[in-house]
Amino acid sequence: MASLLTRRIQPNRGSAKREKKETAGSLLRFVLVVAILAWGFRSLVGAPFNIPSGSMLPTLYIGDYVAVSKWPYGYSRYSFPLAFPAINGRILGSIPKRGDVVVFRHPVENVDLIKRVIGLPGDTVEVRGGKLILNGRFVARQPLPAVAVPLSENSPCRTVPPATPVEGSIRGATFCLYRAYLETLPGGPSYTVLDQLDHGPADDFSKTTVPSGHIFLLGDNRDDSLDSRFPAYEGGVGMVPVENLIGRAAFTFWSTDGSASWFKPWTWFTALRPARLDNGYTGKQS
Repeated sequence: MASLLTRRIQPNRGSAKREKKETAGSLLRFVLVVAILAWGFRSLVGAPFNIPSGSMLPTLYIGDYVAVSKWPYGYSRYSFPLAFPAINGRILGSIPKRGDVVVFRHPVENVDLIKRVIGLPGDTVEVRGGKLILNGRFVARQPLPAVAVPLSENSPCRTVPPATPVEGSIRGATFCLYRAYLETLPGGPSYTVLDQLDHGPADDFSKTTVPSGHIFLLGDNRDDSLDSRFPAYEGGVGMVPVENLIGRAAFTFWSTDGSASWFKPWTWFTALRPARLDNGYTGKQS
């Protein structure tokens, strides 16, 4: 009787092993589902992009984090992390609008960049004396007061030689001052561009027709942007294939002045630039 009772109260080792396997299997399924959902969201809906340079000043500062919408132009291999699956062409593809700020894959290098769309397939683009000409007509350009970009650890007063850095103080804060214009595309938006030099390295660009399936891109910081005015072998991007589009910049969701430390979480917030959040990409930039 005692031995029978002992057998009854002994734990079922087989059942314990099955429970462990089921627990491990459930955890694996959960992780797999989360990974698939994250991949799907990042591929089809949106993804973050960090601004590493000042080529889009004053629209985008170094240290801005931009939410990029994936669906406006459809999907290509560059929409997906690690370019997988490597589909050819675009699915549900559409051409961006002039004035859109877009993230794209460099035509030669394995790097993502951000610029503004100026020319669409079939447009003629020319730059003469720093002034943009689109389809044979000068793009409207209105002088603005100097743009004041606050100095910080990730944003020094950078200028293109032989331009001389000009700094100023406003209420105790130090700023870098840049000559600025409000540029307005025909039938499109207005946005602020910086013009540091009267005779910049790309202030003259011969009249060129944008090929089919390509777009012409410029940085808003005109004298400090390697964009479609420069071929890829000179460090620029040339005419960018539409297939290389990743998405459209939607809004700025975070911005840091570079003073934060990963090991000091409170500095993540002291380094925040609140005025940059939800920053628009058209109109005058203060």
